[in-house]
Amino acid sequence: MTGVLVVDDQALVRGSFGVLVESAPDLTLVGEAGDGVEAVQAAARLRPDVVLMDVRMPRMDGIEATRRIVGSAETAGIRVLVLTTFDLDEYVYSALRAGASGFLLKDTRPAELLAAIRVVADGEALLAPTVTRRLIAEFTARPRPSRRPGGELAGVTDREREVLTLIAKGLSNNEITEHLHLSMATVKTHIGRLLAKLHARDRAQLVITAYESGLVTARE
Repeated sequence: MTGVLVVDDQALVRGSFGVLVESAPDLTLVGEAGDGVEAVQAAARLRPDVVLMDVRMPRMDGIEATRRIVGSAETAGIRVLVLTTFDLDEYVYSALRAGASGFLLKDTRPAELLAAIRVVADGEALLAPTVTRRLIAEFTARPRPSRRPGGELAGVTDREREVLTLIAKGLSNNEITEHLHLSMATVKTHIGRLLAKLHARDRAQLVITAYESGLVTARE
C-alpha cells in the first residue's frame, strides 16, 4: 500500500485529493497539511511514500518544503509530486532542482493523477507532457557557469548518452526500448548505471543533468 500525504493551503482541494487517493485500492491517505511548514513536519512524522505538494502556500511554499523533505536524512526516501495551476517554467525548474520527482498541473484528470502517484512511488520521474518542451527551453535559456562542455558526463558510454538523451526528451522506458531496439531489461540496466554514474536520485535529476551538460538543447 502506498501512503500519500496531501499538501495544499485550500481545505476543499485537500479534501478532494484525499477522497481521490482513498478511492484507489492500492493507495492510502496518511495525512494532510495546509502549508510548507506543516508538510515538513507531517512528512517526518507520518513517513508517506509520496507527497502531493502544492506550490503557492503561506509561511513556506512547496518548493522550499520539497527541498527540506528531500534534503533531510530523516525523510530523504520520500517522493514529492508537485501539483500547481501554474505551468510556469520557473516552478518546474525550481521544483525539480529542489528534488521533486514529478510535476503535474492541477487540471490533470483523476485517473492520470493516480497513475502519476504510482509512477513516482515506483522511483520514476514524471513531467506533464505539456511541460517537457518548455522545461528544455528554460534550462537552455539559463546562463551556466563556465565549464568544460559535457564534463558532467565523464565516464558515460555512448549508448548511455543515447538513453539519457531520450529520457531528457520525455520518452518512457517502453518508448526508449522501441527507439533503440533494446530489451526492457537492457534499458533499465542503462538507466541504473546512469543514476549511479551521475549521482542522480531519480529520473528527474537525470533530466536536469542532460540539459545542464548541453547534451540536449531546445533546438533538438
